[in-house]
Amino acid sequence: MYGGYERVAANQTVIAEPFDDAGYDTAGFHSNLYLSADFGYDRGFDCFFDSKVDENRSPTQRLKSFVKSTLDEDGLLFQTLSNMVETAERQVGVNLGLAYVPATDLTDMAVEWIREQDNGDNFLWIHYMDVHHPYVPPPEHQLPFREEPISERRAIKLRRKLIEYPDTVTDAELSDLIDLYDAEIRYTDAQIDRLLSAINDNWDRSETLVAVTADHGEEFYDHGGVSHSATFYDEVIHVPLVVDAPGIEGQYNDLVGLLDIAPTLVDYANLEVPDSYHGYSLRSLLADEVWDRTEVIGDWEDLDTGEVRLAVRTDEWKYIQRNTGPELYDLDADPNEQDNIVDEYSDIVDEFEVLLNDHCAAVASTAEDIGSVEMEESVKERLRELGYKE
Repeated sequence: MYGGYERVAANQTVIAEPFDDAGYDTAGFHSNLYLSADFGYDRGFDCFFDSKVDENRSPTQRLKSFVKSTLDEDGLLFQTLSNMVETAERQVGVNLGLAYVPATDLTDMAVEWIREQDNGDNFLWIHYMDVHHPYVPPPEHQLPFREEPISERRAIKLRRKLIEYPDTVTDAELSDLIDLYDAEIRYTDAQIDRLLSAINDNWDRSETLVAVTADHGEEFYDHGGVSHSATFYDEVIHVPLVVDAPGIEGQYNDLVGLLDIAPTLVDYANLEVPDSYHGYSLRSLLADEVWDRTEVIGDWEDLDTGEVRLAVRTDEWKYIQRNTGPELYDLDADPNEQDNIVDEYSDIVDEFEVLLNDHCAAVASTAEDIGSVEMEESVKERLRELGYKE
């Protein structure tokens, strides 16, 4: 945690550094460019692939990037070529290149690295992007959800309609989109199985901790929108977390946050947890069933407009601050967060306001001149295609 968004992680300890300092062999494989070497996330990795320069990208995808980065956006040629690309996807359903590297390819890289390591101290991080529009899962992973798979051409057309004309998506089309989403989950799960099989075959499983989680969920009109913008509703922020290590058994229903993962990994390796890690190690919960966390706080800032969104979630309540006004939900009585009762519980709201004010002060106190990244147009385009930038 540090005082900024979309900033270089300059003087902070990123995930691989404690392991690298302790002599671990380290590797990271992903294709989310917000986590690229440009932002400092390659530090501590002996082997790091972030797909910024990806020889596997299709010629059409490279052409899209070239057009975006080379031509004047207000010029006639740029507008003509851009319209041709969008029309091809919208009307014909031609896929002009994924904005991420498929899970199969990332798993191939990771498995190769796993096999090259000895059975010593290793740290591996892999981040899949396939459960992410455009949803183009392999046909075999669609069949558990429907009798006939949806063609890639139709999937691409549905994606364009969902993005550009969300109010016109029919119930049948929404059902197809959810089937595609579920199939992407199933496909990614199969790749995780491949990854775990390689670990089991090559490393001492009794000395290995595995954590599986997600950075966000996806909305399908649960609150009138789509994709994964910073609404802070549970369909976007309530994600799975599975931790498997020697001595861990059973299921837990305690409130945890993604900030808790890094200190957990470092703690289980019996290394010193960096001061900049603001989460809690899950070791006390998993080993001793003692847990001190009472709330999880989320925040988001639009660097262009200055808009800040905040939320706090407890076992019972969800409080959200956005420019559309404050929202409060009783999660026991209203788990789908449909009834905003902010005007009925001023005392609860006041408590959460104090928590959020303290959080903002803590973020501000860590602010430092750590620089910013001037992203190339090709990077911005890939992030737009993934729904991360306007």
